[in-house]
Parts: sequence; structure tokens; C-alpha cells
Amino acid sequence: MIAALTIGRAGSTGFKNKNLYPIVGRPLSSYSMMAAKRSRLVDKVYVSTDSPEIAAIGKQHGAEVIMRDPNLATNKALSQDAFKNGYEVIAGLNKPEKIEMMALLFCNGATVTPGIIDQGIEALRANPGLDSAVTVSRYNMWSPLRAHRIADGRLIPFLDPSAFESATCDRDSQGDVHFPDCSAFVVRPRCFDFSYGVPPFPWIGRKVYPLEQWGGLDVDYEWQMPQVEFWLRKHGFTETQTPYDAVLTHS
Repeated sequence: MIAALTIGRAGSTGFKNKNLYPIVGRPLSSYSMMAAKRSRLVDKVYVSTDSPEIAAIGKQHGAEVIMRDPNLATNKALSQDAFKNGYEVIAGLNKPEKIEMMALLFCNGATVTPGIIDQGIEALRANPGLDSAVTVSRYNMWSPLRAHRIADGRLIPFLDPSAFESATCDRDSQGDVHFPDCSAFVVRPRCFDFSYGVPPFPWIGRKVYPLEQWGGLDVDYEWQMPQVEFWLRKHGFTETQTPYDAVLTHS
């Protein structure tokens, strides 16, 4: 069995109630669940939350609700722990059937399609050596070469520029720079052994297949919403229609 799990909690510090924020006529949290529900290869869809409102949105889109333990819904709780807890609950609910893979999603990660979830599943089926498949977006302007920190009132390079082959102001000087954009993670159950994975995403293991897309992100601040709206409209969403309404096949 392949299950999709979306996680999202009621509290939010950077952007209050972000998971319920309306965008293109729908709550932000609805988009990842819509994509999972329309995947050709996902068998069951779940949402893990402490929010009755998010739970209601999940039911509206055909997701089964896992009411999350309060200890996993605090400001200090880590996504990895919510994912692992959700996986364990889903595995228990579906015994003796074994879980082949999990598609891990975020309520604040709207930049995901059914097709890219299926692409990740197919990549892992084709290569048993892969641990996971992860959506990535190209953001050359955020190359590690450009990263700085503030210390003692001064701007200091995060990394030694001399370590780079060509340290120039050209944002493409290091070639393409891809970031995991937190839109979708397709993982094997073995990835929930976090001692095998590495930070900052210990749930993806070590052998990771890139699912390339553009403009992906998970929303932490309100100023990011225009990018998400742009992405959604480019992918066929309007206030009254979705790309899923017009076609019978998954894309």
C-alpha cells in the first residue's frame, strides 16, 4: 500500500493561521491533499493535525484524519516526529498490509501536483536502491556562495568564498543550485530510522532522487503567498475551477 500523509497544526508563529489562509478561493492546506487524492498510485490519504478546521478540510477532500498528540503540535515540535508518528499510526491501522511507500506533504506546501507524486513513486519502484524522491526547485540566487550571517553588527560570509571555484556576483556562477522545496517527499519505510538519514531532512535517507519543478516552497510568511498564487494560477487553478475538473487523467 502507498499512503499519503499531510501534516499541519493550528499554531503558527511566523504567519498566524497560515494553513487556513485563503488563496485562489481555497484554504492553503487544501492543495496538498487535493494533489494526493488525485494521484494514480496513492491508495489512501491522511492528514495529521490538532486543528478541527484542518481536519474538516481533510474530510472534505477525502483524507482520513489523525488527531495529533498535543506534544507533537507545539512550536518546538519537529516535522520529522509528526511524520514518524503519522507513519506508525497508518501502519497500525492497515495491518497486516505492508506500506510500500509514503508520500509526505505539508499543509503549507501547496506547490505540488499529482503527477510529481506519481513520478516519485515510479522512480523508487524502478530503482530499489533509492531511499526517497524529493521535489526540488532551482534557486540560483540563493547559492551558498551568497549566504551571510550577522555577527557583532557586521555581515560575514557564511562560507569561505575561496572554497568556491568562481566567486563572482553572477548568480549563475556556481551552476544550477537546487533546494528541496518541501512540496513532496516520497519515502520508503526504512527512512523512518532517522539514524540513517542526515539533517536537515532525516526522513529522506541518503540516496535521494530529485523531482525537478519550479517555484516550489512551503509557506512560513505572508509575503510568500503571491508566489504561491502565481504558481497555482500557472498550473490551472482559479477561484472556481481546478486543473482536476477538466481532465480525467492525472497530470
